[in-house]
Amino acid sequence: MKLFFISDIHGSSYYLKKALEAYKREEGKEIVILGDILYHGPRNIIPEGYNPKEVIDILNTFKEHIIAVKGNCDSEVDEMVLNFPILSEYSLIFYSGKRIFITHGHKYNENNPITSTRGDIVISGHTHVPRGEKVNGVYYINPGSITLPKENSENSYGVLQGEKFFIKDLEGNVIKTIELS
Repeated sequence: MKLFFISDIHGSSYYLKKALEAYKREEGKEIVILGDILYHGPRNIIPEGYNPKEVIDILNTFKEHIIAVKGNCDSEVDEMVLNFPILSEYSLIFYSGKRIFITHGHKYNENNPITSTRGDIVISGHTHVPRGEKVNGVYYINPGSITLPKENSENSYGVLQGEKFFIKDLEGNVIKTIELS
């Protein structure tokens, strides 16, 4: 099974469409959204293609394939217009015998761990910077942002397949590979 991860859409239908083209190209099974779906946030610029209503319409057509968590820019109002739940601070996925905690990253991160069991995987967004490393036996992965990358990174997404997590640019080029063994 292949899981497709995106984070920090921030209301951009332009970048969401590019990410969903990648999802189809990757032949992903489920789309995991790591928060900050509709609102651009007070610290961010208004992104290209900012159109939260179109983002709603697009994502609602994929509702059966979406697992999502709440970001710091998401609210209860957002859940009222989306046809899938987003208000959980974190969620847990069991994948190939591994526990994967998904969260946005503004609350739970390596400085405020959600887990400390060796071999667990924490996948989050929030920083808009791709990352993949093992800290005290726990994998911390961030696929970056599809819309507003920071620190000179590229617009990116993640793919979990088998024992590897790939961070890729929106054209599908591998930026980073994380071995999860």
